[in-house]
Amino acid sequence: MDLTLIYYLVPSMIMFCCGVYGFITRHNMIAMLISLELMLNAVDINFVVFNRYLYPHALEGMFFTLFAIAIAAAETAVAIAIIINVFRAAKNIDVADLTKMKN
Repeated sequence: MDLTLIYYLVPSMIMFCCGVYGFITRHNMIAMLISLELMLNAVDINFVVFNRYLYPHALEGMFFTLFAIAIAAAETAVAIAIIINVFRAAKNIDVADLTKMKN
């Protein structure tokens, strides 16, 4: 049984919308980072689905997704290091309180 494209795109759209909502409404840097990763994973699902739908025997979407996952892992490591340094300086990782660090 061949599943249609909509069975993959709807969960991906829900994941992306949840990530956008979490990124906009959260003030904690860790929660914002998790929301950003959720959005990136939704985009990766779309890459794989559209590659499989448009070019069933090609693997470009899969390789691009693996590359995007590796870049996201490196980005997460750098972001966590920045968050740790902000916490050491401000004793808080709330985004609204970071304006105090402008001095």
